[in-house]
Amino acid sequence: MPRLLLNADMGESFGAWTMGQDDAVMPFVDLANVACGFHAADPDTMRHTVQLAQQHQVNIGAHPAYPDLVGFGRRTLACTPDEIENMVLYQLGALDALCRAEGTRVSYIKPHGALYNDMMRDEHKLAAVMKAVAAFDVGLPLMLMATANPAPARALATRHGIGLWFEAFADRAYDAAGFLVSRSLPGAVHHDPAVIVEQARRIATGQPLIANDGSELRLQADTLCVHGDNPESIAAVKAIRQMLATLS
Repeated sequence: MPRLLLNADMGESFGAWTMGQDDAVMPFVDLANVACGFHAADPDTMRHTVQLAQQHQVNIGAHPAYPDLVGFGRRTLACTPDEIENMVLYQLGALDALCRAEGTRVSYIKPHGALYNDMMRDEHKLAAVMKAVAAFDVGLPLMLMATANPAPARALATRHGIGLWFEAFADRAYDAAGFLVSRSLPGAVHHDPAVIVEQARRIATGQPLIANDGSELRLQADTLCVHGDNPESIAAVKAIRQMLATLS
C-alpha cells in the first residue's frame, strides 16, 4: 500500500490578520500548500512559511487562486482560460522567487478554493491550469481532486505532459461522483475528530466512503488534505499521523 502523504494549506495570514495555526500543524505534514497572495498571504507571510516548512523538512507547493482576497478565493470569478493560465504562472513565479531566496524550490502545485473546484468541472479551466504548470516546470506534479472517475483528468494531463497527484479530504463530505459537497450545505464539513480520523483511515486503506446519497464511493488518492485552524482539528491531524504510522 503506497504511503499516503499529508498536505495542509499554509501561509494564509495577511498583514495583521492571522489565519490558521501553521506552527502547530507543520511538524505533522509532508506537504505545505503555500498561499501565493491572491486569496491570502503577502510576501512576508509567504517567506516565513517557506522558512517554517524548511525547518520541518516539509515539501513546498504553490497554492494559487482567483484574485479574491475579500472572499478568500472561494468565489467563482469570470476569468477566461488565458487569464487563468497567466494568473497561475504569476503566482508560481512569486512563491518560487521566495523559495529560491531560501535555497529551495516549489515542488508541486495545488490550486485553491473556487479555482480548484471550477477546474474539476470545466475541462477548459483545467487545461489552462495544466498549461501554466507545463510552461513553468513540466516536471512538477499538479494536485487535484480524487473523484470516482479520474480517467478524463489523467488523459488531459498526458496531453500536456505533466504528472498528477490525486487528493482526498478527511474532513469533507462527498457526493456520489466524488466531488466535495458545497460548504453552503449542512454536513459538508466534518468537525468530530473521530469521524475525520476514520474517514482518513478508510481512504488510506482503500475502503469505501459513504457519499451524501448513501452510496459507496472509492477514491484512489496519493495525498490527504488536513486542516488545522482550531485545537480540535490540530488534534485530528496528530491522530491521523499516528494512524498512518500504524499502517506503514
